Amino acid sequence: MRLKISHETRYEFSQPVSYALNQLRLAPKSRNGQKVLSWDVEIEGGVKQAEFVDQFNNQTMLVSTDPGATTLLVKAYGEVETEDKSGVVGKHGGATPLWFYERKSELTKPGPTIRKIANSLGSDFDNDVDRMHALAKAIQANVQYETGTTEVTTTAEEAAAAGHGVCQDHAQIFVSAARYLGYPARYVSGYLMMNDRVHQDASHAWAEVYVDALGWVGFDISNAISPDSRYVAVATGLDYDDAAPISGLSFGPGAETLEVTVQVQQ
Repeated sequence: MRLKISHETRYEFSQPVSYALNQLRLAPKSRNGQKVLSWDVEIEGGVKQAEFVDQFNNQTMLVSTDPGATTLLVKAYGEVETEDKSGVVGKHGGATPLWFYERKSELTKPGPTIRKIANSLGSDFDNDVDRMHALAKAIQANVQYETGTTEVTTTAEEAAAAGHGVCQDHAQIFVSAARYLGYPARYVSGYLMMNDRVHQDASHAWAEVYVDALGWVGFDISNAISPDSRYVAVATGLDYDDAAPISGLSFGPGAETLEVTVQVQQ
């Protein structure tokens, strides 16, 4: 499948900013099941300061806002060719060793709720993939998808204990529980072509677990499936902070508003 993607992020400042720096992870990576055909990032109201590949093999860009600017607009767009691999990404690559993905981060430390979900699975499974599918179902049964109830700073345990969250929370809860069960796991940010609409107000998130028989395998807990040809992976990491599309800081006396528009279509 050939997907056309457009992702616009607009920051509006009520007063001119004296300084702002943002870190962008907006460029998809070519890997098993997806090939980047074209990709561009345009900046209005700012300047690209550096571009590099980070420790998780994510294409990363640093952008500073023009002094005195009241608007920063980031446009990322391109085309990606995808293939349905039933969620299987395959062998591990990059500079970060596999064991690092067993590490607990601040956002994914398992608490009593996550440990209870993980321990409820039992051990009667034919293989690791079946066990992870059971984990995904258990999380979906215990944590309802509900927008407007969590923030990007909400931890996996907080969302699990509250019993609601969005795709970001589902992914982090799954990553936390999988690591608790002894599996390397990582958070994935990217895009999903929806069947009922082109315009979206955010990118998507899911999780991947490493199993010996297949390598990395993806699980989208919010939609109860493994990623297919409608998915495009952009960035990976231990949690949201490592794979956030845009993160940064700004200095100035005024308020800041953010507007995100995403389009994904065949």
